Amino acid sequence: MKKSQRQLLEPDQRLLFLRAQRNLKMARSVQSYVRGSTTKFYEWLETSSSGKFPEGPAIWICGDCHFGNLGPVANADGQVEVQIRDFDQTVIGNPIHDLIRLGLSLAIAARDSDLPGVITLKMLEQLMEGYAQEFHDETLTMPRPECVKLVMRQASTSKWKNFAKQNLDNLDPSIPLGKRFWPISQSESLAITKMFGDKEFSGLATRLRARNDDAVVTVLDAAYWRKGCSSLGNLRYAALLDIDQEVSKGRDFCLMDIKQAIKALAPRAFDAKMPRDNGKRVLEGALQLSPYLGERMLASQLMGCSVFIRELLPQDLKLEVNKLTQLEAMIAAKYLGSIVGKAHARQMDAGTRSKWCGELLRNQTKKFELPDWLWNSVVELIATHESSYLEHCRTYVMDTEFSEHKIE
Repeated sequence: MKKSQRQLLEPDQRLLFLRAQRNLKMARSVQSYVRGSTTKFYEWLETSSSGKFPEGPAIWICGDCHFGNLGPVANADGQVEVQIRDFDQTVIGNPIHDLIRLGLSLAIAARDSDLPGVITLKMLEQLMEGYAQEFHDETLTMPRPECVKLVMRQASTSKWKNFAKQNLDNLDPSIPLGKRFWPISQSESLAITKMFGDKEFSGLATRLRARNDDAVVTVLDAAYWRKGCSSLGNLRYAALLDIDQEVSKGRDFCLMDIKQAIKALAPRAFDAKMPRDNGKRVLEGALQLSPYLGERMLASQLMGCSVFIRELLPQDLKLEVNKLTQLEAMIAAKYLGSIVGKAHARQMDAGTRSKWCGELLRNQTKKFELPDWLWNSVVELIATHESSYLEHCRTYVMDTEFSEHKIE
């Protein structure tokens, strides 16, 4: 973004530009479209006949469980595990929705990798197997696919220096304005500074084991953060904090992600009792599904909007699934199924787990270790999303207002 463009993008002008950026991202590939079109998934779900798939126990679900929303996360003690890492859509609902959403995501990845349709069938079988095994034996260790091994190696060696270069483009205690970070108004800056002046929120920066609980926390800089896909257009800020400004001890910086919490599209259980505030809903879902991440989060109000806040650690990385071989596709599906299974199973007692496993295998055929409801759902969703993707591309090309944006 040019300097002149940065000056023109006042807070009330962001939305139009961000919507154009979201449309651009979603036009790049079917996989990108699936990531950014959560609404399309739940539109399909709403029109599907009742009884088509199992009704699971009402637990906290991710709500937008594609593979890009799984990845390594660190806890306050520095331990790293692969867990769910996005909770915008989290609700108390039917766990089957997470399975179907992940199945669609993996099926699209298989098509992007030019794998034959029979591999998609086998991937979904492996997805179910990995998921179900977590309800029988939590001690089982699933083989990691290469894409997970790679990102875990990066997570285990990642330091603030590399993190700052990747996310801030520099090592200076400031946020560089440009393509990703935009200037904010004085009122936005004051609101963020005031929020971290509260002991509860400054304490979020000192939760890491290596930091002093009584350290002084200072907001060095803050900016609007153009980040994500389906969430583009909602408020999102980055705040750079300095912890204990004593140079003799070495400067300790941290980057806080402040994200608007909006109403979830995911259908909730009829009698579910969840926090009415969306930020608190996101926080509770994270605590249940991904304890490593949930313990590092807080919910608040910022300028009248519900938000949730977390420190971004070098170990928190997104899982990217690129070109898959047939073997890698099998291993990845089973492994990711186990991650979601673990997140669901920890919320159930032994009796509920056993009953749910039996219900999962309803309509499983003798020939395939895959229930019809999952296969039929993914096939329908692929057709729906691919046709919608092409229509999205057509609409994008017809939109001349932002014609300078090219598909890369």
